[in-house]
Amino acid sequence: MLYFKNNLPVWERAVRLIFGIGLCLAALFAPVAWMTWAGIAGGLVSAGTGFVGFCPMCAMVGRRHIKADT
Repeated sequence: MLYFKNNLPVWERAVRLIFGIGLCLAALFAPVAWMTWAGIAGGLVSAGTGFVGFCPMCAMVGRRHIKADT
């Protein structure tokens, strides 16, 4: 099984989760269908990384979680 080390501090996880949920809700009012689907997809990705605590893009650039920041 894969194991991903958390690379997001607690405050950023909360911000990503709130932003992701807000983006999903705001996407429901988009005037064009593709904007709705794109907004929901972006919101789910943002909320998912906040929920899990691991961001693949941050890992690719070498970002590490500092224990004292929790």
